[in-house]
Amino acid sequence: MQFQQLQYFVAVAETRHFTRAADLVHVAQPSLSQQIKALERELGADLFLRARGNITLTDAGEALLPLARRILADADTARHEVQELVQLRRGRVRLGATPSLCTGLLPDVLRAFHDRYPGIRLLIEEGGSHDLVRELARGALDLALIVLPLPTPAPALTTVELLREDLVVVSSPEAARPGGGRRTVRVADLAGERLVMFRHGYDLRELTVAACRAEGFDPDFAVEGGEMDAVLGFVRAGLGVAVVPRMVAARSGRGLRVTPLARPGLHRTIALAHRSDVAPPRAARELQRMLLER
Repeated sequence: MQFQQLQYFVAVAETRHFTRAADLVHVAQPSLSQQIKALERELGADLFLRARGNITLTDAGEALLPLARRILADADTARHEVQELVQLRRGRVRLGATPSLCTGLLPDVLRAFHDRYPGIRLLIEEGGSHDLVRELARGALDLALIVLPLPTPAPALTTVELLREDLVVVSSPEAARPGGGRRTVRVADLAGERLVMFRHGYDLRELTVAACRAEGFDPDFAVEGGEMDAVLGFVRAGLGVAVVPRMVAARSGRGLRVTPLARPGLHRTIALAHRSDVAPPRAARELQRMLLER
């Protein structure tokens, strides 16, 4: 049974005329008649009673008609759904990002994407780079914003560098200035400070601890284990200082003093990643383009 045969059958059933049905579906009348006969052979039953000037449905034709209409309607719906996706009217993008990027980089880009494609659902998953790479590998994400270099190689991923971001020290305006009040702070100056530290698995935790150890000391934690919002809240409360991305500090509003790190400072490289063996969906590719062009 072919889809085209069902189209021809419904056309004849609705017009009760083979020639008019052929005109309706834009096919020669002999071809239409041949396809109807082929359908009848396939089903093992006549679908029409053919009398001169009078075409009526048999019992088999009456039984087939609602089913054929439903099949054609479902096919039309499927075609429409695919066209909606192709034209970015519907669909979803599953994006992973580190919490600091959700706070700093993503809000403006996602707002612009949503304004342009309001029918596309945005599903955001926050996590450390290691966790996001694992989610990409198992197909749970379309794209992920991760911090390079990765702790372990990921040959199945394609990564494109997005930006290189400075890290800064944030503290409470009511507390003493870190680094003895200078305009910039050296990493070595953090040896005299109590740090508010992120939970294990946070890229910023590993980067900060590694930088301190490279200067010959282990950082002193006042509080540890928080997510980005919690860390900033603890700093505002005067519990200690924290090393955060410049974009996050700029968006955090009042209640924080921002002190740059002295050269060479600390930086992190943000990359956009997706699986190498699977092309991202059309909507994900459009979000990728907007992120790269931001």
